[in-house]
Amino acid sequence: MKWTKGAKEGILVAGGQGEGNALTQLYHPQGIFVDTLGTLYVADSVNHRVMRWTQGDKKQGTVIVGRNGQGAGANQFDYTF
Repeated sequence: MKWTKGAKEGILVAGGQGEGNALTQLYHPQGIFVDTLGTLYVADSVNHRVMRWTQGDKKQGTVIVGRNGQGAGANQFDYTF
C-alpha cells in the first residue's frame, strides 16, 4: 500500500494479484526503503530486480535495476534460495 500525506486510505501499488513479474506484482519481496522525497523502493528477490514508486506513480512501479534475468552481469542480480 502507498499512503500520501493526509490520505484517509492507501493506494494498492503491488500485490494482491498473485506472484508474478508484472509492474503491479512482486515475487518474494525482501526489503523496503523510503527516501526523504517519499520514494518507495522494494527489493523483489525472485524477479531479480529493484522496483521504485515515486510520489506521482499511481498503481505501477518502475524497474530501476535488474529484470535482466538471474546472473552475474553488471545489470543482473543473482538470488538463490
